Amino acid sequence: MNEIKCPSCGKVFQIDESSYDSIVKQIRDKEFEKEISSRDEHYKSEKENAVKIAEAHLREELNKTIKDQEMEINNLKNEIKNKDENIKNKEESIKNQVEKNLNEEINKKILEINELKNKLENQKTQNELDIQKAVTEREKQIDKLNNELSQKSTEFELKEKSMKETYESKLKDKDEQILYYRDFKAKQSTKMIGESLEVHCSTEFNQIRPLFDNCTFEKDNDAKTGSKGDFIFRYFADPDQTQEIVSIMFEMKNEADTTATKHKNEDFFKELDKDRKEKSCEYAVLVSLLESDNDYYNNGIVDVSYRYEKMYVIRPQFFIPLITLITNLAKKSIDYKNELAEIRNQNIDITHFEENINKFKEGFAKNYRRASERFHTAIEEIDKTIDHLQKTKEALLSSENNLRLANNKADDLTVKRLTKNNPTVRKMFEDLKEE
Repeated sequence: MNEIKCPSCGKVFQIDESSYDSIVKQIRDKEFEKEISSRDEHYKSEKENAVKIAEAHLREELNKTIKDQEMEINNLKNEIKNKDENIKNKEESIKNQVEKNLNEEINKKILEINELKNKLENQKTQNELDIQKAVTEREKQIDKLNNELSQKSTEFELKEKSMKETYESKLKDKDEQILYYRDFKAKQSTKMIGESLEVHCSTEFNQIRPLFDNCTFEKDNDAKTGSKGDFIFRYFADPDQTQEIVSIMFEMKNEADTTATKHKNEDFFKELDKDRKEKSCEYAVLVSLLESDNDYYNNGIVDVSYRYEKMYVIRPQFFIPLITLITNLAKKSIDYKNELAEIRNQNIDITHFEENINKFKEGFAKNYRRASERFHTAIEEIDKTIDHLQKTKEALLSSENNLRLANNKADDLTVKRLTKNNPTVRKMFEDLKEE
């Protein structure tokens, strides 16, 4: 509780805390509002005074600035006026100077133009003389060239006539030669035509045989299987001919122009492939003059391995290039074959090593399996023995328990218990105790 004394009557009042706080708050709010209003009025008066002072000061500064600017403007006007006068004076001076210089330049240019006109007239006269001289010389050269051209034309006509006569003579010889070969072909039999192509290929190869070391090119005379090719080419890696690198079965086919039944190259593919396999050759080549109008066979080496393995059809002019191509490829492949053989040997060694490891693993696994079986047998026997001993232990423990019970029963045995249900014996013991 709080006490409040009245200032007028001096009476003291007691009020609780909430009422006291409410009264204090009312008094404090009124004082606070009064203080705020007084301060607000004071602030407004100070603000108005400050604004009036600032306005007066600003007017003074503005008037002063305006006066200064007016003075500067007047000074600038005077300077501009003076400059305009100076500019006008300079313009008149420059104008006079330019007119003077221009008159001098015009006079100089007039003199130069007159000099150039004189030079141009002199040059024109000189050029006319030079042109006349050049025309005269050119006419002389043209006359000379016309004479030379006439001589060359006569020589060319003579040379053309001579070449024409020579060409006609050669053409006549060629026609005679063609007629001779046609007659020769007509007189030959089909077998002789084929043999003539074989002779041609054999001759072609023998001419370049020194270029092929360690090789054979022989007629195929083995007809045990019922058929044979024409030639077999074999290329070896050594002079002893122990390692064959590549082999080719050749078949030569020709035909007379007047033959009624025309054969095709594909008619001989199957038989040629059969001969290649029977004679253990790697490649099969048909050297053919058949289908002479077929561009498919006339454009070069034709690969028909899509039908028969490693088989080609060629014209006679590609006989030597094909042999050279195949042997060069074989020479390059022999290194790869040796490397492959070496790798195979390494793989064999690795295989043996793996086999030895596998044998060791199998032997070890076998011994381990046996030892494991014997170990399990011993463990089982031990377990059986343990079971037997456990049973013996249980029997002994059971015997011990029975003995303990018997001992307890013996300890509990008394005369009183023995005679409890036997009055006769109890009386006898009582009589003996009295005596």
